[in-house]
Amino acid sequence: MLLNEAQIEAKLADAARRGAFDDLPGAGRPLELDDDRAVPEELRMAYRVLKNAGYVPEAVRIRGAIASAEALLQAADDEASRQHAARRLRLLLDRLNQSGEGRAMVSESGYFRQLCERMDGSAR
Repeated sequence: MLLNEAQIEAKLADAARRGAFDDLPGAGRPLELDDDRAVPEELRMAYRVLKNAGYVPEAVRIRGAIASAEALLQAADDEASRQHAARRLRLLLDRLNQSGEGRAMVSESGYFRQLCERMDGSAR
């Protein structure tokens, strides 16, 4: 049985009058909507299904690890720690550069090369 829009609205209004929606989790708080403007419209549903299933794209995982490595590099208080964090960051940036999603962000912008120069001390 297919319902038209008016029938659906009537059923929802009836359920609301009966209090069917009163004890829902998050009641009274704003919805937490995903910002998926950067995802092409035809891929949004597929991405949402993957996200709800717990899948995180490799490039997103790598970017999170890059942020952590950058923070470690900033906080390094001795040369050994700085070199270790720099090697980790270089490895992660290289991995992101090799992935399809990261290639444009890292190599075309020159970010990877500039960061490597800084870590090597040649741009100090």
